[in-house]
Amino acid sequence: MRFLKIAGYILGFLILLVLVFYVGFEINFALKNRKAKAQLVEKPTLTSGGYSFRDLNNNGVLNVYEDARQPVDARVNDLLGQMTVAEKVGLMFHPPIGVGKEGEVLGKPNPAVFNMASSYDLIINKKLRTFNLFMIPQPRALASWHNEIQKIAEQDRLGIPISIASDPRHGVNNFIGDMLNGSFSRWPEPIGLASIDDTTLVEEFGRIAAEELRAVGIRIALHPMADLATEPRWSRINGTFGEDAELSARMTKAYIKGFQGKELGPRSIACMTKHWPGGGPQEDGNDAHFRYGMNQTYPGNNFDYHLLPFKAAFEVNTAMIMPYYGVPTGLHYEEVGMAFNADIINGLLREEHGYEGIVCSDWGVLEGFSLLGFELFESTGWGVDDLSPKERIHRAVQAGIDQFGGNSNTEDLVELIEEGNITERRIDQSVRRILKAKFEMGLFENPYVDVDAAEAIVGKSLFVEKGKVAQRKSIVILKNDVLTNDFPVLPLSDKQKIYFEGVHKELAENYAIVTDSLANADLAILRINTPWEPRNSSFIEQFLHSGHLDFQEPELSRILNVTKQKPTIICIYLERPAVIPEIAGQAVGILADFGAEDDAVLDVIFGRYNPSGKLPYELPSSMKAVDEQHEDVPYDSEDPLYPFGFGLTYEQGDSLEMD
Repeated sequence: MRFLKIAGYILGFLILLVLVFYVGFEINFALKNRKAKAQLVEKPTLTSGGYSFRDLNNNGVLNVYEDARQPVDARVNDLLGQMTVAEKVGLMFHPPIGVGKEGEVLGKPNPAVFNMASSYDLIINKKLRTFNLFMIPQPRALASWHNEIQKIAEQDRLGIPISIASDPRHGVNNFIGDMLNGSFSRWPEPIGLASIDDTTLVEEFGRIAAEELRAVGIRIALHPMADLATEPRWSRINGTFGEDAELSARMTKAYIKGFQGKELGPRSIACMTKHWPGGGPQEDGNDAHFRYGMNQTYPGNNFDYHLLPFKAAFEVNTAMIMPYYGVPTGLHYEEVGMAFNADIINGLLREEHGYEGIVCSDWGVLEGFSLLGFELFESTGWGVDDLSPKERIHRAVQAGIDQFGGNSNTEDLVELIEEGNITERRIDQSVRRILKAKFEMGLFENPYVDVDAAEAIVGKSLFVEKGKVAQRKSIVILKNDVLTNDFPVLPLSDKQKIYFEGVHKELAENYAIVTDSLANADLAILRINTPWEPRNSSFIEQFLHSGHLDFQEPELSRILNVTKQKPTIICIYLERPAVIPEIAGQAVGILADFGAEDDAVLDVIFGRYNPSGKLPYELPSSMKAVDEQHEDVPYDSEDPLYPFGFGLTYEQGDSLEMD
C-alpha cells in the first residue's frame, strides 16, 4: 500500500508538471502570436527624388538595398552591412512550415501539416526567411497565407522577405501522393517527360508549372532531379529523367529554362537541382534516406558519367544545388555524406566546376525531425554519426553548405560564430548568395501575390489540357499481339464487353461495356503498379519503394490467372523498371505509364490517341540480371526484356490529337 501511495504521488506530480508545461507553452505562443498579429501591415511606400520605394527598415531614408535601380551586388553589400549575426544565420536554415486549412498562419506546432513550431516564432525570433511546404490548402487560401507571412516578416527591422519552396506538385503520382498536388495541372512524372523526349514540351511544362507556383507564392522548386537511374532498384527513379546521361542532360536543361527563364528574375522559379554529384548509384538500390542505404558505389568506375546532367544544369545557371545523403565509396573522396564532404562541394562543385550559386543540404542531415523534443525521423548525417548537431553544422559549413534543409537549429550556428569556430566572413559568403537570389527574383520590391489571380491561374483549363496531352504522349506500348485475323489487338474497338481492374468504373463505361464478371468478358484490362519490398515501419519508406522488382506470390499467380482466362491488356505504372517476363509472356498487350490518369490510358488503348513514348530505361529480364549489373552503369543488365528506347506505335496513325 505504501508503494502504491508513493507511486500515486509521483504520478500526480508528473501530471502537474505536464499541465504546467502545457499551460506555459500555450501562454507563450499566445503572447508571441498576439504581438505579431497586432502589427500585420505592409511596410510603407515613400518617395525620394521622384522615386518610390518600400521603406523596409522604417528609417524614412532610401537605402541602397531598397533601391531597385542599384546593381544587385551593391544592394547585397548594403543590406549585409546592416545585418546582425542572428539575422544572417536565419537565412541559412530552410525548415518546413505548415498552413492552416483555411490559409491561417499557425501559431503552434501541428505535425499533421508538418508545422513543427509556431510560424511567428520561426519568422520573428529565429529570423528564418526560407521555408518549404508539404500539405497545402486551396490556391486562394494558400495565396492569402503567403501574403500574411510576408507581412509578419516585414515586422522585423530590415523587412527581409520570405522565400517559399516546394517539391514537385504537378505529377499524377507524386513523391508523397496527392498531398503535394492540390489543384495544380497534372503532368506525367519527370521520367514520363523523358519518355516523350521533347525539350520544347519540357520547357513549356516548366513555364506553366512556374506560373501556377508563382501565383500562390512558391518561388523555389526543390527539383529537378538530375540523378541517373542506372540502378533499377533505387526508389526515386520516377523523379529522374532515366538512365541515359545525354537524355537526362537535355531534359534537365529544358526543365530549368522553363522554370527560371533565361536568367533569374521576377518571373522565375529558382531551381534547386539535385542530388549532387548524382544519387542514382545506390549500393544494391537501397536509398540513402535510410541507414541501410547510406553507400553510393561505383563498381563500373563510372562516376564522371553521373556528372553530365549537372553540367547541363550549370550551363543554364541553376540557382541552387542540393547534395544527397549518400557516402561515396571506392573513390578518392572522403567517405562521409555529401553535405559534409569538402571534396565534393568546395572541391568538385565550387573549384573544379566553378559553381557560384546556393548549395542547400538535403533535409535532416543535422538532426532528425523533432516535435517538443521527440525525434520523429532519424537524422541522415551518414559518416558523421558520432558528431553532435552543433559539430555537424561546423563540418557542413566548412565543407561549403550555404543553407540547411529541414532543420531550424539556428542557436548552434550563432554559438559557433560567437566562439570563433566559424568566421563571420565565411557566413557572409553564404548569406550573399542567398540574398542575391532574393534580390534577383524581385522579392524586395514585391513579395506579395494577387489572391484573385491565384484562384484563376492554378488549374487553368489550358494548363490542364496540356498536361493531359503530355500524359498521353508519355505512355509506351511494349507489346501488341497480332490476333488470328492478322490485326493487332490494339487499339481496341468501342463497346466490347471488358473486365477492368484498377480503372474507375464510371470512366470505363465511356469506352466499353463494363462487366464485373471475368467469365462474361470478351477481354480484360488491368492497371497495376511496379512491385516493391517493405523493409521497415518508417513513415517515409511508404513513399520510397525499394527492393525487388518482380511480382511475388500470390499476386503474380492472380494476375497470370486473369491472362489465362481472357485476352488481357496490362498497363503498368513504372515508377521503377519492373521485372515482368511471365506477365509479358501471357498478356496480349502491355502499356507502360509514368504517371497517367485513367482517361489517358484508355484513350491510348482505344485508339483515341496514338502513343509515341519510348522507354527511358531498360526493363530487365530477371532479378538475377538486376543483381549482377553495376549500380553506376546504364543499360547494364544481361539480355533485357525491353531495351532502353523501345516503344511501339499505331501504324495507321489516325488517332485523335487532343486540342
